[in-house]
Parts: sequence; C-alpha cells; structure tokens
Amino acid sequence: MTLSDLNKYGPAFQIKVIHSLLERKDFLVNIHDILDSSYFDNQAHKWIIDNILKYYNDYHTTPTPEVLKSEYEKVTNDVLKVSIREQLRDAYKIAATDSEYIQTEFSAFCKNQQLKKALLGSVDLLKAEDYDSIRGLIDNALKAGMDKHIGHEYLKDIETRYREEQRITIPTPWREFNEILQGGLGNGDFGLIFGGPGAGKSWSLVALAGHAVKMGFNVVYYTLELGEDYVGRRFDAHFTGIPANEIMMHKDKVEDVMTKLPGNLIIKEFPPNKASMSTIESHIQKCEDLGTKIDLVVIDYVDLLRSKKTSKERKEEIDDIYISTKGLARELNIPIWSASQVNRQGALDEVIEGHKAAGSYDKMMITDFAASISRRAKDKQTGVGKLHIMKNRYGMDGLTYNAAINIAIGEYKIISDAEFEELAGSPEFNQNESSKIQDNFSLTEKNQLRNFLNS
Repeated sequence: MTLSDLNKYGPAFQIKVIHSLLERKDFLVNIHDILDSSYFDNQAHKWIIDNILKYYNDYHTTPTPEVLKSEYEKVTNDVLKVSIREQLRDAYKIAATDSEYIQTEFSAFCKNQQLKKALLGSVDLLKAEDYDSIRGLIDNALKAGMDKHIGHEYLKDIETRYREEQRITIPTPWREFNEILQGGLGNGDFGLIFGGPGAGKSWSLVALAGHAVKMGFNVVYYTLELGEDYVGRRFDAHFTGIPANEIMMHKDKVEDVMTKLPGNLIIKEFPPNKASMSTIESHIQKCEDLGTKIDLVVIDYVDLLRSKKTSKERKEEIDDIYISTKGLARELNIPIWSASQVNRQGALDEVIEGHKAAGSYDKMMITDFAASISRRAKDKQTGVGKLHIMKNRYGMDGLTYNAAINIAIGEYKIISDAEFEELAGSPEFNQNESSKIQDNFSLTEKNQLRNFLNS
C-alpha cells in the first residue's frame, strides 16, 4: 500500500461508491455481500452505507431518497445530521461518468481499507512483539473484498428455492405469446424477432415498443438504419391506426393520441457499425440521469452494432455483440428486444425454423426468446404471415400461429385457420386499407382501440 493508494481510495472515491450504490441497483446486488461500512472513513458515509445495507437486506432493493430522508430525521446528533445531509446531497448530484471503474476497483478498495486498519492496529502489537496477531490482521485484511457467498448450498437452502418471487415482465401485443412467456419478456431477458427482407421485423419491434408505451412503460428505441423522424412517423401510424404514407396529413390526430399515452418513448439514432453496446449503456444512463427510468430497450437491430472485439471473422464479432447485449440486459435488469435476418432459404419458407436464422446457433443459444415472421410474396399481397416460436426459455416452443399483418400501421393479429384461409385466398391486399385486417379483430378489441384513441 502506497501513499498514492491512500489518495486513490480517499473521500472522492468513497462518495462515488455511494453514488453508484444509490443509482445502480445492479452494483449493490453484486457487492452487498462484501460491503462493510467500516471501509469508509467519514462517519456520515458509514451511516449511509449502514442504511443502504439495512434496506437492501429487508427489501432487496436500493433505498429511495424519501426512505433515507425518513431515517435521517431520526438522527439526534446535530453535527452528524448536518454531515449526512451534505454527503447525501453530494452523492445524488455528483456526475459519476466512471461507474465501471468504481465497480472494477471496489474489491481493491476494500483490501486497501482493511490493510490500512491492520497497519494502524499493528503498532502496539509490534511493541509487544506479538507477530502472530499481526499476521492474523494482515491475513484478514487480504480477504477483504472477497465474496462471502460460496453459492447455493443444496442441503441448506431449500427455503430459498421455494421462496415466491414475482417475475417482472413487460407483455407483448399478443396474448398467445404472453401465455407461453409467463407474462411477457422479463427483466434481464433478451428477445429476438427473425425474418427475411421485407418481412416486417422493424415494424414488429415498433409494435412491441408501442404496446409497452400504451401500458405505461418507458421505452428507448435505438434505430441503426432509419432516421429518428422517420421512425417517429412509424410510431405515429401505429398509435393512430393511420397508414404511414398518409400520416403527414394527420398531425392533429397524432398530437391528440400523444397526450393520452401513459408511457414515454425515446427514439435514438446511431450510425450502423459506429455504436457499441457501451454506447447504448451510456445513453441509457444519460436518460436516467435526466429523469427517465428506462423499462424496455428495443434495438433495430443488434447485428448493426460495433463489436468491442476486432476479428477477421465477422461471426466472432457478432457473437461478441450478442453476448454483450444479453449481458447488458442482465446488468440493467431490463428486457431487450431486437431483430435479425434469416438465411436465403429461410426467407422462402412458409414457416421459418430455428436453423434457418443467419448465424443461427450462437444467436439462439444466447437469447431467451426467439420468434420468426415469415411472409412470402403472395402473403405480402394478401396481408398474412406465420409467427413461429423458435425458442422459449420459459415454456413451450415450436408453436406456429397464423397472423394478419398490416405493415402500414405495424399491426399484427393472431387469427384462426379459417380467418387465415379467407385472407390468404383474397384478392391483392392494399396496405393502405387497414379496414380489411381490422375486420378480423374481435368486437371487444375494436372497442378497446376506439376507446383508447377517443378517450
């Protein structure tokens, strides 16, 4: 331990640790087993850490400012109270742009603090020539920062296995998907929509994102091919039911519908092959720093991101991108939807199976849920297609559904065999005439849509 180490992990570092603990639940989850208030020099810092740990142990989450304020009001030492208020203010307002560095260095910080205590505590032991005790202090210090949890002990931890824990999900627009997903795509999950060129992959992502917004969730939609305004007009079409090529004439209708949306939608464009998963993570953090807690991430589409790994083989880079995407979903504890291409043969199939996905095996291994959209030339003319469940970590897969698809507004409706046959045998489908598909909606669904638009 050097003097530079003492400065390195001094008050400035420690307040950043507190900031990360208050703002990043994933950080607290990862290090709560090794977190100890004794590592902190300031008494106010110790108080904050003790209260963070107490709240986490009771409720398995980070305390809100309101919770800490309530505990702060109970402090009777006026000097300590003033210090706590100042340190909390600094912790919340600090612009910590180096959170990854803080997390990486935390274990070293713990060792550093314990070694410092051990050295200070060894002075009297040296005078007494009690070298065994000194060795014990040093050994314990070197163990600081180590995860105390060795894993799930099967013979002891039966209660944890059968503890009821609610899985937090964001539903899809399709009841059938939600049933087999046990509610929808869950926090930390990565879902993929596969399809050939022009199959409607991007529009399906609009449908997924739009449905979440209508349910009150905050969504960030990353576009790597189309401009932000263009994608915004796609959402205008989706929310209003007015075809995309007509939406420019209906600005008033769009504004009216926007005022009734309970959730928030952020559309962010990045040039293809320029943004990495780190770019995405930084933008999400920026959104949250500015007051928008992101519930769902949609990326159109992941294959166009830049890999952190440089390789002669594009496949290796794609694998790295997909692993990073799944890792980000887990780290931020939010679901991520994206889309990907199928190979040439798959684009011609009536139903696209898993082995027809481009770079299929590794992508399918990484994702939690994968579905395909197949629309052959005649299907596009008649407004139908097939939705196929390629992989489902939470239930059944291999299921195939008939679908009525209106690309003009990003509307996908799972329909019966009879309805499918009627549409598939109909004359050429005009995408601008959405009424044809709307007629296949149930009366209840029509009324729900009408109430949403007119409420």
